[in-house]
Amino acid sequence: MDTSFIKGVVVPIITPIDAEERIDEAAFRRQIDYVINSGMHGILVYGSNGEFYQIEEDEMERGLRIAVNQAAGRSPVYFGIGAINTKKCVRLAKMAVANGAQAVSVLQPMFLKPTDDELYVHFKTVAEAIPETPVLLYNNPGRVGYCLNAALITKLAHKVFNIVGLKDTSGDITLTEECVRLNRDVDFKVFGGKDTLLYASLCVGAVGGVCTAGNFMPELIGRVYEKYVEGDLAGSLEAQFTLNPVRLSMDAASFPVAAKDMANLRGLDVGEPYRPNLSTPEGSVLDQIKSTMREAGLIR
Repeated sequence: MDTSFIKGVVVPIITPIDAEERIDEAAFRRQIDYVINSGMHGILVYGSNGEFYQIEEDEMERGLRIAVNQAAGRSPVYFGIGAINTKKCVRLAKMAVANGAQAVSVLQPMFLKPTDDELYVHFKTVAEAIPETPVLLYNNPGRVGYCLNAALITKLAHKVFNIVGLKDTSGDITLTEECVRLNRDVDFKVFGGKDTLLYASLCVGAVGGVCTAGNFMPELIGRVYEKYVEGDLAGSLEAQFTLNPVRLSMDAASFPVAAKDMANLRGLDVGEPYRPNLSTPEGSVLDQIKSTMREAGLIR
């Protein structure tokens, strides 16, 4: 199984929508072009900042087809799955592969608190439904309420052939590092999941990051990665330091609103978030976002 494309900065692409909350095809195609033309290394359709939890299955399929068509082989297209129910995850995985996704990312079930045995069966079942397609685990304890542990991740990496990688959004660099260390023998690909920790993740063996910042400041997040692989560690760290205040300013806004706010501030015209979220109103939070973007040279 070819996993050589699983590296670099993969962008959980923003999902632009129209007034009826249907995917705005023209805006979506523009955003995909922007990300690819800015040198990003992959697109993740329906990541957390792609608002996957808001989108019906038929609309997901339409959006994936648009993304694969627009990418046109210029960039790998990953498909994000965040359903609670195993059967639904299997259905989405099969749909993704049928419509051209090159890899699938599977978030641990939210709301529930499954045991490790339950999680093992869940991920194994989804992966075995698409045996020819690379599957990445997606560990996001901040959103689901619990963390995947290194022992479970290692068991899945060694026992399920096409579970080939992980996006770790725990923010725990020791966990990221252990997932690299324990799975080197099976060439397990670990992505950092925190934009602010891309440099640190690369330092402990990650192959790249799945980074929201690629939607609205690809020049900065791309510089962190490119400088690192060139061996310019000081340049990579400086790019990380420039990016961090911008990324941290997002935390004061309602999740996941700030990603679209920042893209719009850069003139990308990605529209509004799905309801019940609203764009960040004028006031101190938006002022701070604008201030950090100005200091980073992203807007005037």
